[in-house]
Amino acid sequence: MKKTLIIMGGLTALAVTAATPVAAKHHAKDGAHSESNLRMIITNERRAEDSVRDKYRHPAETISFFGIEPNHTVVEYVPGGGWYSRILAPYVADKGKFIGLTFAPDPLPFGDEAKERIRNFPTKFPNDVAEWTGMPATKFAAYTTDKVPEEVNGTADFVVIPRMMHNLMRWNLADSEIKVMRNMLKDGGMVGIIQHRAKDGTPFSYADGNKGYLRTDTVVKFMEAHGFELVNQAEINANPKDTADYPKGVWTLPPRYAEGDVEKAKYTAIGESDRMTLLFKKRRDHLLSHG
Repeated sequence: MKKTLIIMGGLTALAVTAATPVAAKHHAKDGAHSESNLRMIITNERRAEDSVRDKYRHPAETISFFGIEPNHTVVEYVPGGGWYSRILAPYVADKGKFIGLTFAPDPLPFGDEAKERIRNFPTKFPNDVAEWTGMPATKFAAYTTDKVPEEVNGTADFVVIPRMMHNLMRWNLADSEIKVMRNMLKDGGMVGIIQHRAKDGTPFSYADGNKGYLRTDTVVKFMEAHGFELVNQAEINANPKDTADYPKGVWTLPPRYAEGDVEKAKYTAIGESDRMTLLFKKRRDHLLSHG
């Protein structure tokens, strides 16, 4: 039986019993098995090229913090080159389901060719995941946000949004896209956000998404306004070396190196961006009417 992930931030349940219940023992075994399986996927040779970025992206720690389990239905928003897909897809393929989700193409500030590639995403992406993982394409699904089938709504346990909130903000797509993701989630379903982080107090003129950075309070307030509550946050993907104030934005840092060879050694030493890691829970609909 598949389960919906619900994590109550800061709440720990303690049970005083003479012996550990059988169900708790099984849960502990399942958790250990899940962690072992996750580690195997992350260290698989299929990820040889991806793994050089693990020291900046901390996939095992991030997925464990989010609480994603193998029996969850997980939606990855804008998978791009599939860095997270190559971990999440095989992790949930047998007991859960992996869904790729990308932008509705028409509102994007892109040319016709790029929009056509996005329209082809639902057909192409499952085959890409099959090639990456060695699993059948039929195990995976993919949609653009304007073409999500009605029967998919309310079925997802988890949505992962890696380093994409800044684009939603700067392209004025955030409201419409997050509403689609919210509809796909079950009540109590979770959203995990990893996002380039501006320093607290950074002027909005810099931290509006156009430089790749957002302030944490901007993201939290936006999600709260769209029917989510923040239940936890972590410093797993923090990088205190990142000053987050570059004229060419986050793309100054690796892997993009927007300044080319200018001070490249300096930016290499900094590494990839400082990132917030936030966990949100979908509030029940009846609470929204009072919010």
